Amino acid sequence: MTHIWAVWLALLLDRLLADPRRFHPVCWIGQMIAYMDRRFNKGRWRKGKGVFTLFVVCTFTFVMSYALIASAYRLSLIVGVFVEAIIIFTSIAPTSLAKAAYDVLDPLKRGNIDEARKNVAMIVGRDTEKLQEDGIVRACVETVAENTSDGVTAPLFYAFLGGGALAMLYRAVNTCDSMLGYKNERYAQFGWASARLDDAFNYVPARLTACVMLLIHRANIRMWKLLFRDARNHPSPNSGWCEAAMAALLGVQLGGVNTYNGVISVRPTIGDASVPLKCEHIKQAVAIMRRTTIAFTIGGSLLAVACTWG
Repeated sequence: MTHIWAVWLALLLDRLLADPRRFHPVCWIGQMIAYMDRRFNKGRWRKGKGVFTLFVVCTFTFVMSYALIASAYRLSLIVGVFVEAIIIFTSIAPTSLAKAAYDVLDPLKRGNIDEARKNVAMIVGRDTEKLQEDGIVRACVETVAENTSDGVTAPLFYAFLGGGALAMLYRAVNTCDSMLGYKNERYAQFGWASARLDDAFNYVPARLTACVMLLIHRANIRMWKLLFRDARNHPSPNSGWCEAAMAALLGVQLGGVNTYNGVISVRPTIGDASVPLKCEHIKQAVAIMRRTTIAFTIGGSLLAVACTWG
């Protein structure tokens, strides 16, 4: 039951404060990963060194989070719930995700495509210098869809399972993947374990989030068929689920051709282009993300209560 109160308080803190720019645990995790990267990502046995890096970062994050929460609960129930809520709060980012999306939407509405390109480049890895409005919107909508799970519901899922310590463990795994899980010469070996573990951690939350997304919006049979048809049309085994659900609800087509460092990447499309991509789809995607977050939290709370009283 304490996890439930901590989760709801964490969502309230996120709504009021968004991501703190200073003293953020994820920044400390990132610094640790960067140090391990510099220290070990060279020479022989890079795959083994990557496994060691992942183990050190995840173990340290989980043990420190668990010790802090356990110490707080020893002081009092109220202190424990508050400290756990703060830790869960630092593992989620619905308000920051919405703000990042609106930072792209606002200049598009003003007709300032250069500013929109600059802002969308801060949240995607593809080249954005030549993107037109539809390409900018597609990049932003894909990011909102993918991060509905990665940045919101997945850490909430683990918070319900094991409290703030497990949520922070998820965030450590996800950060390792974000920093090391690239399929290039430098990270193909060293980041292998991080990418695989992140895939495993996101397997259930991604699919659950996509289903919740469609359920709460009363999706029709065609939308459900589209989800299961196109969810695998993505290089990631998990990201395509939320993107397919988002595409189905908006009636747009995601995926396709992107450019990374000047190299063209052609991916399968996701969804049917029933309507062309417009800037208003960013606003709609954010609204879907927010409703999904609340529904996911309500559902998790009810299940936790049922398990507690069962």
